Amino acid sequence: MDKPIGQIKRVVGPLVEATKLKSAQMLELVQVGQEKLIGEIVRIDGENASIQVYEDTTGIKPGDPVYGSGMPLSVELGPGLIGSIYDGIQRPLERIKKDHGAFIQRGINVNSLDRSKKWKFSPVVKNGDTVEQGAIIAEVKESELMLHKILVPPKISGKIIDIAPEGEYTIDQDIATVETPAGNVKLKMYHRWPVRMGRPHMGKKDMSLPLITGLRVIDTLFPIPKGGTVAVPGGFGTGKTMIQQSLAKWCDADLIIFIGCGERGNEITDVLMEFPQLIDPRKNKPLMDRSIIIANTSNMPVAAREASIYTGITMGEYYRDMGYNVAIMADSTSRWAEALRELSGRLEEMPADEGFPAYLPTRLAGFYERGGRVQTYSNSEGSVTLIGSVSPPGGDFSEPVTQHTKRFVRAFWALDRNLANSRHYPAISWLDSYSEYVDDISPWWEQNVDPDWRKLRNEVMDLLQQESKLQQVVKLVGPDVLPDTQRLVLEVCTLFKNVFLQQNAFDKIDMFSVVSKQFKMMKIILTFYKGGLNLIKKGFTLIQIKDLSVVRDIARMKFTISNEEVDKLDELQQKMEQAFNEMGQ
Repeated sequence: MDKPIGQIKRVVGPLVEATKLKSAQMLELVQVGQEKLIGEIVRIDGENASIQVYEDTTGIKPGDPVYGSGMPLSVELGPGLIGSIYDGIQRPLERIKKDHGAFIQRGINVNSLDRSKKWKFSPVVKNGDTVEQGAIIAEVKESELMLHKILVPPKISGKIIDIAPEGEYTIDQDIATVETPAGNVKLKMYHRWPVRMGRPHMGKKDMSLPLITGLRVIDTLFPIPKGGTVAVPGGFGTGKTMIQQSLAKWCDADLIIFIGCGERGNEITDVLMEFPQLIDPRKNKPLMDRSIIIANTSNMPVAAREASIYTGITMGEYYRDMGYNVAIMADSTSRWAEALRELSGRLEEMPADEGFPAYLPTRLAGFYERGGRVQTYSNSEGSVTLIGSVSPPGGDFSEPVTQHTKRFVRAFWALDRNLANSRHYPAISWLDSYSEYVDDISPWWEQNVDPDWRKLRNEVMDLLQQESKLQQVVKLVGPDVLPDTQRLVLEVCTLFKNVFLQQNAFDKIDMFSVVSKQFKMMKIILTFYKGGLNLIKKGFTLIQIKDLSVVRDIARMKFTISNEEVDKLDELQQKMEQAFNEMGQ
């Protein structure tokens, strides 16, 4: 970027109009002004172009030079990503703080990956081997939890004519030479990839493996598979960030990428302070050993916010190509859509609903379509699960971002303010939420947990729907006018909500439930309902049934029976059935 390709004509906030462009490409990465601020060409009209700049444009003036790069906005993919904290365009925040102070200076240019660190390189191919794009040629121990697999970059295939021996190398050193029809290509441990272009794969696979989260309301009522897409809408204070942090800690994905996209600085600070202290519960290692954080707060330049989710998902696709299951938490896509709206307004484009650009649905679709479970070129399977939170103003789910997002996701976890205010966590509404993945992952549950899983889940959903209708009657005339059979439905649903759906994130036993415990808890509550119904038909009252001592054991089972003692739930089931039989006789 040494020679100017044009000059600035006009500056409108983060949008810079350039003229007299000698050569320019759509979406080309450029630098503007004497300080060489990073930007991206978003529109070309003859010799004029519009550039969205990812930094503060204060002090930039007409006549300043524009420098071209000849390449699109890209990220560096290689060893060193794990455990890093980046901004929206992959600048390493910790290294910037160490070398340049606590504030990001304008025009700062720091390599995304450390060029000086040496990695232990172990080749898995030898000279003479034929490799295709995406093939694994070496392995690097990136962290205690992640084995980094060095891939042949896309669009490169040929014969290995030189491979470096096992040893320690920096990512800038040549580690292999591939003979291709177009000539020899030298490979390093890293390569670059455009963020707005999905990485190639051999094809999509069915999504039949559930993403186990340990949250009962998700795993049992509204499950998602590995490679699924889900929206988490909710107003301010309903717990979107808390749910995403809980999923990051407990879900059984191999890699977590947390994208803080335009959220308040204090929320991002909480993430940055808490994540390095969290311990992976399965491996007893720091959670950052399998995490990447992208921090783009609301006071950072709006254009970088728009790019941040593409940066995150490109990293996710890279690890997917190694055969890993990646979970991406985007918090929140509403702030990303607001960045689109602001840039669209400065480009003087025709606005659509609530001022958002007409191409908002297309951008949302392009983002969520990059999720999925795929067959990789390395003869393995990998997945990218997308969990995007939405922050509708005033909690209004009819606003454009929420409505358009629902078109492109197959699971919807609607957060309810009333549940949040009553300290019910997770505050996922069982009436407004849904998952279209139940049929896809039911065979896994029926084979690995219990053949009756789908049947019992449907019975629970029916009871919750009945309870919602009965609550309307109760509000008008009170519960005393209802027959005991209907009051039993209210009692069982209250038990189910308090014992099953509500979880205590600070309780060591209740914060995470294995799938077998989830199923047996659900089965116990449904057995209580069916047994109570039989007793009522025999003439017993609801009060007599509630006075049974086993009912108190059921109410406490989520705190008293740990994941290692799931067999005790079978004992509780037998104790309840015995109590009902004795009472009935």
